[in-house]
Amino acid sequence: MSFLYPSGPVIDLGINIDHVATLRNARGTTYPDPIRAALLAEQAGADCITLHLREDRRHIKDADVIALAPQLITRMNLEAAVTKEMLDFACMIKPADVCLVPEKRTEVTTEGGLDVVGHFSDVQAAVKQLQAEGIRVSLFIDADEQQIAAAAEAGAPVIELHTGRYADTEGAEQAAELERIKAGTLFGVQRGLKVNAGHGLHYTNVQAIAAIPDIAELNIGHAVVAHAVFVGWENAVREMKAIMTSTRVAATAARFSAK
Repeated sequence: MSFLYPSGPVIDLGINIDHVATLRNARGTTYPDPIRAALLAEQAGADCITLHLREDRRHIKDADVIALAPQLITRMNLEAAVTKEMLDFACMIKPADVCLVPEKRTEVTTEGGLDVVGHFSDVQAAVKQLQAEGIRVSLFIDADEQQIAAAAEAGAPVIELHTGRYADTEGAEQAAELERIKAGTLFGVQRGLKVNAGHGLHYTNVQAIAAIPDIAELNIGHAVVAHAVFVGWENAVREMKAIMTSTRVAATAARFSAK
């Protein structure tokens, strides 16, 4: 919290623990424990814990989700594909948030946003099923006006804009992608949506995204896990939260002073 935002967090940080589980699974051990990572991340300032239960269970397992759910003091943001198996599992767990994401078995990581326009009826039905269980639904989509409008029409109150292309480019191409994310954020807010963002963000590219005033939450995982190898897990979480918060406060102060 800051004097500029006395009523709550400046910007929320969702810590994704998937790649803690990736390390564990690489050797088939019980460590490092993603549950412990989640609880320590909360203590270090994370505002929510994000985890993706993939169909192939390549990192997070069903048992991880079940064990973690009653232990969190913040909230769980469960990422899942739009399949009967995943929707039914989410309805059993009842996390605070479910973020519906696209998923392909061959991808290393999520390659783009959910095609809400092309799969509208399935997405709308998924949103209704989850909301009937009291779960807030987010749709992970590209910063495209058609997709954002479809997300709002499907009844989702939250969208998470895919920042992967921004993170993977540089120079003029990255600048153009940043403008697209800014425009998508504004378009979403104008339609009454809470706008989050994430994917590929790290300690030296998160600043421009965190400075966008209407983005409420950033979900970040791989970069934090990687940085923790050198500085420790809790320090890595604190550093990311500090960067995001200071960037948002500075951007807000600059806008106020310009008026």
